[in-house]
Amino acid sequence: MIIVYILILLATFVVLARIVDLFFIASLDRISKDLKLSSDAAGATLMAVGSSAPELFVALFAVMKPGEHDAIGIGSIVGSAIFNLLVIVGAAAVVRKTRLTWKPLVRDLFFYTLAVTLLVFFIWDGSFDMMEAAIFLGVYILYVVAVVYWRKILPYEDTGDDVEDAHAEENKWTKYLDNVLRFFFPRKEKYYLVFVVSILLIAALSYVLVEVAVASAHILNIPEAIIALTVLAVGTSIPDLFSSIIVARQGRGDMAVSNAIGSNIFDILIGLGLPFMIVMFSSHKTIEAGGNLIRSVIILFGSVLLLMVLLVLRRWKVGKPTGIILILVYVAYVIYEIIKM
Repeated sequence: MIIVYILILLATFVVLARIVDLFFIASLDRISKDLKLSSDAAGATLMAVGSSAPELFVALFAVMKPGEHDAIGIGSIVGSAIFNLLVIVGAAAVVRKTRLTWKPLVRDLFFYTLAVTLLVFFIWDGSFDMMEAAIFLGVYILYVVAVVYWRKILPYEDTGDDVEDAHAEENKWTKYLDNVLRFFFPRKEKYYLVFVVSILLIAALSYVLVEVAVASAHILNIPEAIIALTVLAVGTSIPDLFSSIIVARQGRGDMAVSNAIGSNIFDILIGLGLPFMIVMFSSHKTIEAGGNLIRSVIILFGSVLLLMVLLVLRRWKVGKPTGIILILVYVAYVIYEIIKM
């Protein structure tokens, strides 16, 4: 039976990735233009939603599921954040050496460090309350405001973003699947309807991921948090990894690093804050976090410090040495979690 669950997980990850890349993010890009959002504001809001939607829905369904399954929701967010920071940034650095634009990066690192620090502080007692969820949401609002006005404080050039270019290289490998998925979507000109259909399908697939993860953890007799921190986290982050490698090869490593960090800010502040707020407001349920999650959050905090030290020592340049260090740290983390099971 576990083989069947593994195949379902793999198939769900692939379909989820194609829906997010081909339909959801593309529709959000058109909607942001209709709303006349600046590239920074669109990236911090709509594009962040696009790249982090699977993690958000997994967290939401996990904390809403009857029983004590909070660890899956928190674990998928924390595990994804660790993967994004170490593997995605590391892979982008290995692919091509880049000098990062420090002005927007300082802003994002500040808010990311703040988000992780709050996460460590809030999770330390093993649970979350309504006030802590509200603080997460409030800090994200401050981040969006900072993004909108940051260029007036520290002017810098826009590196630009081209969704089609970033994913064109992937499309030739998934042509058949893409053609099948197009039957479920309206024409791309009806992008508001595409957006709604994408949300519904992402929600449905995320629900499948949560159910299969719970069942797999029970069959294998391992903590649900471990499944979330590793399998779910990596699976929901694979689209971001491929996209980052592609844009890094195109000489846009700056964008790959910024997107990874910006996505993590959304994951922690909205991906945790919003589901927690909804569940606690509707059911007055307290969100519990186990020892595996507390340990991983501390590791995440250490990873943030490691990245900042490497960036400062190398004067905002990332290349193979930096990338290899980050990836090796992630491998060590996964081995450590397996040993601790």
